Amino acid sequence: MERPPRLQVGALCCRQQDGEMHVLLVTSRDTGRWIIPKGWPIDGKTASAAALQEAWEEAGVRRGRARPEAVGSYRYDKRLKYGLSVPVETLVFQVAVDEMRDDFPEAQARQRKWTRPGEAANMVQEPELQHILRAMNR
Repeated sequence: MERPPRLQVGALCCRQQDGEMHVLLVTSRDTGRWIIPKGWPIDGKTASAAALQEAWEEAGVRRGRARPEAVGSYRYDKRLKYGLSVPVETLVFQVAVDEMRDDFPEAQARQRKWTRPGEAANMVQEPELQHILRAMNR
């Protein structure tokens, strides 16, 4: 019997740079792999507002505009503190970035990188997230 996935929200942060769309990736704290900012829903916030909060804490997005509807979702297995893994479904909200800061809550724990969506798709591991990123090039 399989457990239903737990829910997270993710921020697909975007901006125009040199006339091209770029997306923001950050490294995970544990493995250093490239991901989008994401986390658990926050009581009292909509899912898109919680995704925007994660973009601030994990990537330094101080001001941005999150679309109210998810642009997609992806699944992955999240490793918990004690080595146990749980299935997680992450709802992805596109965020138009207006302002970035270098001093943000997890600045010492993460790297960040702006890149084209196609390149970002090659950097992340989750196939469904790769699909979302590649669809941005169309």
